Amino acid sequence: MNTWVDGAAGSLFDVDNLPYGVFSLPGEEPRVGVRIGDLVLDLAPVAAAEMLDVHHVFEESTLNPLMAEGPQVAASIRQWITGLLTDETERGLVEPHLIPLDEVELQLPVEVADYVDFYCSLEHATNVGRIFRPDAEALLPNWRHLPVGYHGRAGTVVASGTEVVRPSGQRKPPDAEAPTYGPSTRLDIEAELGFVTGTPSTLGDRVGVDDFAQHVFGLVGLNDWSARDIQAWEYVPLGPFLGKSFATSISHWVTPLAALDAAWVDLPGQDPEPLRYLQGSAARGLDIDVEVELNGEVVSRPPYASMYWSPAQMLAHMTVNGASLRTGDLFASGTISGAERDQRGSLLELSWGGKEPFGDGRTFLQDGDEVVLRYTAPGTGGGRIALGDVAGTVVPARA
Repeated sequence: MNTWVDGAAGSLFDVDNLPYGVFSLPGEEPRVGVRIGDLVLDLAPVAAAEMLDVHHVFEESTLNPLMAEGPQVAASIRQWITGLLTDETERGLVEPHLIPLDEVELQLPVEVADYVDFYCSLEHATNVGRIFRPDAEALLPNWRHLPVGYHGRAGTVVASGTEVVRPSGQRKPPDAEAPTYGPSTRLDIEAELGFVTGTPSTLGDRVGVDDFAQHVFGLVGLNDWSARDIQAWEYVPLGPFLGKSFATSISHWVTPLAALDAAWVDLPGQDPEPLRYLQGSAARGLDIDVEVELNGEVVSRPPYASMYWSPAQMLAHMTVNGASLRTGDLFASGTISGAERDQRGSLLELSWGGKEPFGDGRTFLQDGDEVVLRYTAPGTGGGRIALGDVAGTVVPARA
């Protein structure tokens, strides 16, 4: 199926992609658009002209109302948009509402309700264990039995491009007698994927592995910024807190699940066999390639296909106690790391806890550093599609 949109055919944002975002023009309110090539289709006027029943969702300043309509409506809308962009007879209606990307301001695409971050890469968890517990088992006893996670802070999820202020907090090196307060000196990134919930669930009910597609609307690129020195001092006994909650960046674009139909792959293997509630045909991985770019240089290429726990298992575990989902809930994969050094998704691993500088002699992030995460996956059209980039620049701590 070919698009009539100039420059879009064969690109990473062809009609087999069509991610959603929220944009604004000078002097106008934010509203919903879809990306095709290097253009944004302003959906609200086109939907109103065609008297679409759900045209109002495109006039909103977040994707939440659209996502709340559920998977059947999402599928219908996707089919409608695909028709608009491939049927030459629709060109007269649609073309006036295609806007170059460089003319719009992109916004945070969703109003995040709750945020949970997992820890689902075997390689990442093993590396972290070896760095911090060199004389003990790398994995803690529960790791192969459940997707480990923590509840994060929804209010500090920010859009790609937002500056990241270096956080301050308590830090205590192993050889110090007491903690001190000040800016983090071990600021890090974590290359992750985020999954955005559309359809909510009822408190007390659980979402099974095979119900994943009924509740998850789409994916975002995600950077879980981490202050390793603050995290190391605070995380025992209750886990990450201030070392994580200062900023989490997500992409401007939300890639719908349907765009990834060709990207699902079998998991590398789980041993021991997960408990029954974590089993199901949807317990599969995704063939998504990630690039970590630091100041214009690619320093790592983590493969999401290597992840131990699947997105559907994360969702099932997150709700097995009856915790309810809300539209806009965001849950993240945890750091994506592969078996090779150049596949590690955090600077903590790339520098082996700061002991093995990499690249230009780097260990952790310095003020002024820019990090960009990029993602590609097989598309249903036979080529590749791109998920939204995630960019952020570190700025100095505030007094």
